[in-house]
Amino acid sequence: MLAFRLIQPQEPPRLEEIPRPSPGPGQLLIKVGGCGLCHTDLGLMKRTREEWFDTPPPLTLGHEIAGWVAQIGQGVVGFKSGEPVAVVPVWGSCGHCAPCRRGEENFCYYISRLIGAGVGLDGGLAEYMLVEARFVVPMGDFDPVLAAPLTDAGLTTYTAIKPALPSLVPGSTAVVIGVGGLGMLAVQFLRTLCAARVIAVDTDAAHLELAKEHGADVALSSDASTAALIRDITSGAGASFVLDCVGAESTLTTGVAALARLGRLTLVGAALKTIPFGLHEVPWGAQLTTSLNGGTVNLREVIELARLGRIEAIVDRYPLDHVADAYRALADGKLRGRAVCIPGVTESIS
Repeated sequence: MLAFRLIQPQEPPRLEEIPRPSPGPGQLLIKVGGCGLCHTDLGLMKRTREEWFDTPPPLTLGHEIAGWVAQIGQGVVGFKSGEPVAVVPVWGSCGHCAPCRRGEENFCYYISRLIGAGVGLDGGLAEYMLVEARFVVPMGDFDPVLAAPLTDAGLTTYTAIKPALPSLVPGSTAVVIGVGGLGMLAVQFLRTLCAARVIAVDTDAAHLELAKEHGADVALSSDASTAALIRDITSGAGASFVLDCVGAESTLTTGVAALARLGRLTLVGAALKTIPFGLHEVPWGAQLTTSLNGGTVNLREVIELARLGRIEAIVDRYPLDHVADAYRALADGKLRGRAVCIPGVTESIS
């Protein structure tokens, strides 16, 4: 089968023909219908051998995966051959602690470092892939190409937003900083799930216009005056919830400055910057939290929202054999939504 493989650390990945795997006990073989690309992948390509710890390449990239059950391993129940499914990207969970038992495997007490599809183990930029059945979610008749970005971009933002929903009552305000692939889905979740005013913030005018089309009440250009504008819009109160999908020092600073007392700022962006935390550095009573991906329970809910038409994944489609072009478009900021590579297709897709 064809797969997009990172062979050596810090070397350009390449397409290779490799053997089609077979499922062992507790595993499923998934025929990949779509695999989304993510900025995380670009970071993985730059990792040194030491940064891979005990799971260095070679490996197949790609962690946003949906497709169909192709083969069922021994002991697996509850799945049918040919059934459409989506895959949770984070696989390092124990399966036994309280968060795992609740279906919040991403918060497993015993995950020591991030490992999963395309991150230490073979991912979904291939025609087929193996995964433990406990990380697979049935999704009815939903299109795997549209589902693929929801397994990370959708799951990450939904998991971050869900705890804030009780405070997002009429008259409150939610702010999404960075309305690219993650933020655009966040705007839709907020519009669907709460009655708060939704403000989109970005440096890209096209992204802001698209955010307004998908439910943002207000769209603001990101600069040094953004926090003050948000306070003006909220009559000085600030935002009850801020979701930072960037994680740069400037966006974190804006988020804290725009946050209401007793508000909640959640960071999901991976720019890896920090800001001061102290008694006078954040609004009184405010919560600053982080969130990473999500678990099987939330993925089921995300897929169901998409099946009902409540959210829409904006997808730029690429054949698997054009995956290098897709990564270049991602790195250059030329994508309209999330890039999804489709195995078995050899011609350009509109």
